[in-house]
Amino acid sequence: MYALLTLVSQIIQIYIWVIIASAILSWLVAFNVINLRNRYVYLVGDALSRLTEPAYRRIRRFLPAVGGLDLSPLILLLGLMFLRNLMWEVFGPMATGGY
Repeated sequence: MYALLTLVSQIIQIYIWVIIASAILSWLVAFNVINLRNRYVYLVGDALSRLTEPAYRRIRRFLPAVGGLDLSPLILLLGLMFLRNLMWEVFGPMATGGY
C-alpha cells in the first residue's frame, strides 16, 4: 500500500511541475521573451497545453472572471496539494501499519 501511495504522490508532484512550467511558458510568451513561431517552443507549449487545459477548463466553468487574470492554475495547484496531503493523512497510517 505504501508503494501505491508513493506512486500516486509522485504523479501528482510531476503534474504540479507541469502546471508550473505551463504558467511560466505562458508568461514568457505574453511578455515576448520567447516566440511561439519557434518550432521547439511551439511543441513544448502545445504539449503543456494538452496536459493542463482539460483540468483548467473544468475549473473555469465555476470560477468567475477576475479582470483578465486566470486563477485556474492557482486553484488547481492548491487542490492537488490538498489532495496529496489528504491522501497521506488518511491512507498513510494504514500503509505503514499504524492502525
